[in-house]
Amino acid sequence: MEVTNKYIVIKTQIDGKPQESDFEFKTEPFSLMVKPGSNDIIIKNLYVSIDPYQINRMKTMSSSQKASELAVGISPGEVIDAYGVGKVIASGNPKFEKDDYVVGLISWGEYSISQGFILNKLDPMGLPLTYHVGLLGFSGLTAYSGFFEICKPKKGENVFVSAASGSVGNLVGQYAKHFGCYVVGCAGSPNKVKLLKEKLGFDEVFNYKEETDLNSTLQRYLPNGIDIYFDNVGGEMLEAAILNMNMNGRVALCGIIAEYTNAGKRAAPDLLNVIYKRITIQGFLSGDYMSLFPEFLTTTIDHLRTGKIHVLEDVSVGLEGVPSAFVGLFRGDNVGKRIVQVSLD
Repeated sequence: MEVTNKYIVIKTQIDGKPQESDFEFKTEPFSLMVKPGSNDIIIKNLYVSIDPYQINRMKTMSSSQKASELAVGISPGEVIDAYGVGKVIASGNPKFEKDDYVVGLISWGEYSISQGFILNKLDPMGLPLTYHVGLLGFSGLTAYSGFFEICKPKKGENVFVSAASGSVGNLVGQYAKHFGCYVVGCAGSPNKVKLLKEKLGFDEVFNYKEETDLNSTLQRYLPNGIDIYFDNVGGEMLEAAILNMNMNGRVALCGIIAEYTNAGKRAAPDLLNVIYKRITIQGFLSGDYMSLFPEFLTTTIDHLRTGKIHVLEDVSVGLEGVPSAFVGLFRGDNVGKRIVQVSLD
């Protein structure tokens, strides 16, 4: 049986802020049958993750493209792979059967073909499938491993989280609060500030768009200094955080969205402060900590079922909405994990 598969590509490399006009839809005949002897898995895509790191794959050149197999460059006209959840239509791979749910690398399209690379059978465990794209997927693992393995928290420490209403930041804040830390976040709107304080339990939150001096702002909200900074932003926020770090402070560099689309903006932290305060700054990728996945999953599901963690999702419907959902990340439109529902189960 053959169908028409619609998928999304970039028209040209994107070296600035992405626009919806940078993307286009392609269609091609797509067989729902597996060739004899093939190891292929035919997948109907259900939900796809929308992540800011993808912009670095779309650039003419980015150092990230050579540093990770998950961040290789994307060429114009090429299928864009992405994390998500789907359902097996047909399989020549003995590890997967028809009607299995799967989670892992699929694509920004209606259907995908996989050979099983970064793809696992999924037991939804009675939870919404979207949870496995964000909270229980790479976003959750990033928050968990970055906070507990990179930051190595101690109870009572002061934690600052940038982009705190994003897919990773909101979870870092929640993990930190349950661990026993004092947590301050920043976000880009009054509604986000209110949500983080009233629903997620952050101790303090400020709207960075209303602040003219980030150094003074951090001194005001964290008068006893910062022990842990979980950075999703880079730029001036990283500079201000470094100025306010305590002795032996730890900085987890998760993302630098402020710098992704502005080649002229690069953080210049006070390195003398880093040296004399013995501050540790470490970049990381969640894939480095796959060995933690069982522990992360058990802990997070327990928190979820006992009401200790709230899920923030921003789900839109229809493949046609992927470009606008992606572009919106760089305007700060999303609250929590941005996901697109491609099709119904």
